[in-house]
Amino acid sequence: MKNLILIRHGKSNWNVPVRDHERPLNQRGVTNSHLVFENLSKVLPKRFLIWCSSARRTLDTAKIFTETLSIPNDLVIVRNELYTFDWKELYDEIANCKNDIQNLVVFGHNSAITDFVNKFGNKFIENVPTSGGIILKFKQNSWQDISEGEIEGIYFPKRFKYVS
Repeated sequence: MKNLILIRHGKSNWNVPVRDHERPLNQRGVTNSHLVFENLSKVLPKRFLIWCSSARRTLDTAKIFTETLSIPNDLVIVRNELYTFDWKELYDEIANCKNDIQNLVVFGHNSAITDFVNKFGNKFIENVPTSGGIILKFKQNSWQDISEGEIEGIYFPKRFKYVS
């Protein structure tokens, strides 16, 4: 059995004149990430591997995650290939995960995350919002063979407290 936790980065700051890859989080992104991760932390497995896109906004979001869970930020594995907006490229990266890893947390981008969830999940999700997380459970024992996952949890900021 494999568990995949997909987390979309927090809301980014469009008022900073930088390349897309370098955009930081805005205050809403920070606040909503804390809110989601405080709730998500209650259901996470005890052991998991963390992968993160190399974009600044995903790195900032992952740092909030590690701080909330009191785990060292240096356990986050940065993967340039996760800087993708395509579900197939996201799948290809996840399929490369070693099979001895049962629980994988991935910080990434839309539309890759929403499309991935709708391709492999058992419920339609119109949009995974910024700071949103989805827990998918797969019956397969190999990351290369994952299919027909079951959505075990939906962690969106609006579900806990609306923050505009």
